[in-house]
This record gives sequence, structure tokens and C-alpha cells, in this order.
Amino acid sequence: MPSVLIAHPGADLYGSDRVMLETVTALTDRQWRVVVTVPAPGPLVSEIEARGAEVRICPSPVLRKSALKPLGMLRLTWDILRSVPAGIGLLRSVRADLVYVSTITVPLWFALGRLLRKPVVGHVHEAERAAPSVVRKALTAPLLLADRLLVNSRFSLGVLTESFPSLGAKAVVLYNGVPGPVHITPAREELDGPMRLLYVGRLSPRKGPQVAIDAVQDLRTRDVEVTLDLIGAVFPGYEWFATQLTDQVAAAGLTDRVFFRGFQPDIWQAVSAADLVLIPSQADEPFGNSAVEAVLAARPVIASASSGLLEAVDGYTSAQTVAPTDRAGWFDAILRVRQRWTEYRENAASDAQRAHDRHAPDRYRAAVAEELAALTNRTDRPQALAHG
Repeated sequence: MPSVLIAHPGADLYGSDRVMLETVTALTDRQWRVVVTVPAPGPLVSEIEARGAEVRICPSPVLRKSALKPLGMLRLTWDILRSVPAGIGLLRSVRADLVYVSTITVPLWFALGRLLRKPVVGHVHEAERAAPSVVRKALTAPLLLADRLLVNSRFSLGVLTESFPSLGAKAVVLYNGVPGPVHITPAREELDGPMRLLYVGRLSPRKGPQVAIDAVQDLRTRDVEVTLDLIGAVFPGYEWFATQLTDQVAAAGLTDRVFFRGFQPDIWQAVSAADLVLIPSQADEPFGNSAVEAVLAARPVIASASSGLLEAVDGYTSAQTVAPTDRAGWFDAILRVRQRWTEYRENAASDAQRAHDRHAPDRYRAAVAEELAALTNRTDRPQALAHG
């Protein structure tokens, strides 16, 4: 059976990490040899190994926004050059039939796969439409080296083709496979006591936990009793933002209403205990796994009315969308759920089944395995494939 090297930018357990795990499962279930390389250890490693894949730690530059500044670009270039020998050595030792690059933030692997004449698949989880055109082109340019692109939403595909229209010829939209809870715990019938709000995701300015805290403050000012649990942690180097959030909570007098729960590898207990999930992203999102997870757990969700989040919650009657910076809009949407709780609770129960059908992991696994198998069976390597 074929072997594949999967290059992934980190070892956490957030959205793109969990999608990559579904890819690993798709391939190991079909008896592929799967080797995953990450730059450093983390909780993702044991999850990969539990699915029957190998893990190789291989330092590789990860593209961050700081790298798009002149000094950052010089450092990135130097880091890439230093990483080339180790990357080539890993590819040769694995003897991979295929290189699968998970996200566009590890661009070195596109070049290494092409250099060693391996078919290369890129899985795109990013969509920086708000970034300047030159930045978007710089982020997207390595994808020109790929044979096939898997893109997690129509929104992401649109952003790609704005930079390089030719990428559309070798891209296919493949919605994320999102596992739901093993057992759905119905939302409570009555909102006795404070309404329980939940935020799940990175603690970063672009993800908007500060907006959720503002909403709690506004609700409490109007004598609407709510609590907020924040599930997630900051990127290394963003500790200042964690401090900013705790200061915001203290200044608003919300230390008895807002709780920082840290990173949790299994979110379902927290989601089951919640009444409403908030996804207040302040920047473009390529899709919205957290929003889908809320729907899968039969919980109403309020998401920012932008980018891929609109696509993620489309068609769900228990979901609302609000402009990211519309503070009054977030207050009104939360209050609407509280005032019409029975309706939203029943709609959420119906939506959970629709989300299960749309994002069933088995469907995703079959589709991704088919895409990769098609490449390993090819005897030639044209620059573009038919759009799927």
C-alpha cells in the first residue's frame, strides 16, 4: 500500500489539528503507511500514534504574520535554508509516495516534495482576505508547487483564486469532517439560574474572546444573569493578551461570572454544560469548526457574520450571525435566545442531525482517501488537475 508523509505545523489540538487527525484515520484505516512530521512535541502526538501512524519530530519553519515583515522574512528565509537538509533526509528515509502538506503555514514541504519529484497535496485551512494583496500572494505562492489542493470552504477557495486564478484548476472544496460527541446531552429544558455561555478556541485578539466578555458585561448591566466559560489558551508569545483578558474581567467586576478554563483536549463536557456557544471572531475565518461542534452537540450558536463562518452555520435554524464589532448586536442575539429558549432548544436538537450528515467523519475520510489515492496511482504529473 502507499506511504504518505504528512507535514503539519504544530502539535496542538485545535481545528486544523483535528481535521488532520481525520486524514490520518482515513489513511490508516485503508492500510496506508502514514508518517506525520511536526516541529515539536505536543498533545497531538499521542493522538496520531493512537491512530496507527508514526510521528517524526523535524524542525521546520512555520509561517507566522511576523514573517511577512522585512526582518521576519529574513529570519524565515534563514530558517528555511537551515531546515532543508533535515527535511530532505526525512523524505528519503520515509520513502513516501506522496507528500501531504497540512495548512499553508509550512511552505518548505511544498518545495521539498517537488524537489524530490513526489506528488504534493496541500490542504488549505486559511483565508486571509483582509490582508494586503502582496501578503496574500506571498502566503499563497507555495501552493503553485502542489499537484492537488484540498480547500475547506468555498470562501477559502475564493480567496486563493483572487491571488492566483490558476489554482482553481487543481482545487476541490472538501468540508471538514467534524466528529460530534459520542452521546448528545439535550440542552436543559428551563434556564433556571444564570444562562451559561461558552467560548471555545484560541485566546487571541482575532478570535474575539474580548467580545464575549463585553457581552457578559452588557448583559449584567441590564440585570440579565449569565456566566461565561472560556476554553482555550494563547499562542506562545501572546501571554500579554491573556493578561489583558484577565484585567478586562477584573475591571468589569466579572470575576464571579467569567471563568478561564484553559486548554481542554476534550471539549464535550464543557459544551454539554453550556446553554449557548459564542464564536465572535474578529477576522476572516476559512470555515468554523467550533461553530459546527456546537451544532453537533445540539446547542444554539451565535457566530460572527463574516467569511467562512457564514458558510459553516448556513441552514441551521438554531444559529444566529452578528457583525463582529456590533456590540449591541451580540447583546440582542444572546437575549433573543434567552427569551425564546424553548424554540432555540428544539431547533438545536433538529440541527444536530443535519450537521452530523453534512460533516460526518466517514464521508470526509472517504473523500480525502479517494483524492490521495488518485495521485499515487498516476503515472504522469501534469501541472493541473480537473476541478473537483
